Amino acid sequence: MTVAVVLFTSDLRLHDHPPLRAASRAADEVVPLFVLDPGIHAAGFDAPNRRAFLADCLGDLDASLRRRGGRLVVRSGPVEREVRAVAAECGAGEVHLAAGVTAYAHRREERLREALGGSGVALRVHEAVVTAVAPGAVTPAGSDHFAVFTPYFRRWSREPLRDPLPAPRTVRVPEGVRGGPLPARDAVRGVSAGVPAGGESAGRERFSRWSRSGLARYEDRHDDLAGDGTSRLSPYLHFGALSPVELVRRARERGGPGAEAFVRQVCWRDFHHQVLAARPSASAADYRPRHDRWRDEESAAEDIAAWREGRTGYPVVDAGMRQLRHEGWMHNRARLLVASFLTKTLYVDWRIGARHFLDLLVDGDVVNNQLNWQWVAGTGTDTRPNRVLNPVVQGRRFDPDGSYVRRWVPELAGVEGRAVHEPWKLPEERRAALGYPAPLIDLADGLARFRHARDRD
Repeated sequence: MTVAVVLFTSDLRLHDHPPLRAASRAADEVVPLFVLDPGIHAAGFDAPNRRAFLADCLGDLDASLRRRGGRLVVRSGPVEREVRAVAAECGAGEVHLAAGVTAYAHRREERLREALGGSGVALRVHEAVVTAVAPGAVTPAGSDHFAVFTPYFRRWSREPLRDPLPAPRTVRVPEGVRGGPLPARDAVRGVSAGVPAGGESAGRERFSRWSRSGLARYEDRHDDLAGDGTSRLSPYLHFGALSPVELVRRARERGGPGAEAFVRQVCWRDFHHQVLAARPSASAADYRPRHDRWRDEESAAEDIAAWREGRTGYPVVDAGMRQLRHEGWMHNRARLLVASFLTKTLYVDWRIGARHFLDLLVDGDVVNNQLNWQWVAGTGTDTRPNRVLNPVVQGRRFDPDGSYVRRWVPELAGVEGRAVHEPWKLPEERRAALGYPAPLIDLADGLARFRHARDRD
């Protein structure tokens, strides 16, 4: 009997899984393997919300494999050591892996190739598993990547996608391959109260339900803060519980402006992957330096704390930050607003905000988190790097009756209508009774400081 190992990483599903399909065709038996890598903990990326969601994903993956006659083998330790040990235990000739673009993913692949090569075990790396289009598949003339989204989207849209692969009917796992216990959500401390259930089953059910009721209206509603017309699929895409190829194909089959707008958002994910694949340093360094002299943790400690805790005095900003803490997720429009407020109104280093997001976001990953923060900070791919989002104007536009603010900022629940976006204009006695802080900074002062820092005044 020939054996192959499939190393699951950020592709925790059975539907449309090229490494699993290739391994099943190449060998009689397959070992589905997930390694709990201490390197993730050492790097500070195993935040409680993601650990809880990961536990759900692994439990669901194991249950799906068992319904097909298999099981998920979970090991703990350095990835290269555990994969090599599993391959030796079962006599595997190949290890299959989804390609990644982060520096960590590249190092993991290099270590695996070195560890397995001496044993004669081949490492097969598969593209377009965590993205719809492989990062290097679409490039402009004279460059290794697109630095602007719109031309990338035009080319990406013409790129043919493979047909989604069905989940396997059976998975034969060799006997005797030892594995540890599955992690449990209940064992994770510090999880935000509103973190949803993880796993492929939950993700597929969510997409099916949303595509019936929300996809057609997505173009009109995706910026509506209170209406919450977004798909909320980002955590499932981050962990690979859903396939971006399948989502794009299914959306295009439905068609219409809503589907087109949704596909565009999936393309943004791929766009950021191809940027980071070409410029790995952008996970920590400015993609396009603006010679900023950012305020840091020491010089802006009080402002940063107020921002993190949702008490800046700007209601829509505070609503977004409180939603993040409660749900481990934030509406995309709110993400733009709170990031603009931190980097441009408070003039705080974008890396401080990105780190806080990674501490709480269920969908937090290095690629999209860091590059979205850079886009807002004006050090990334935004073609208007000096734009500043006014939280009052934005709140009135995207939360016109204040429902989103009142949901997350209960101190303002009794403030009627649009007045909720400017509580400092209420009569002094009433404002004081709210128990809500005064604005941290005057918006005009923040704008003037930012323009001066960028030599725009």
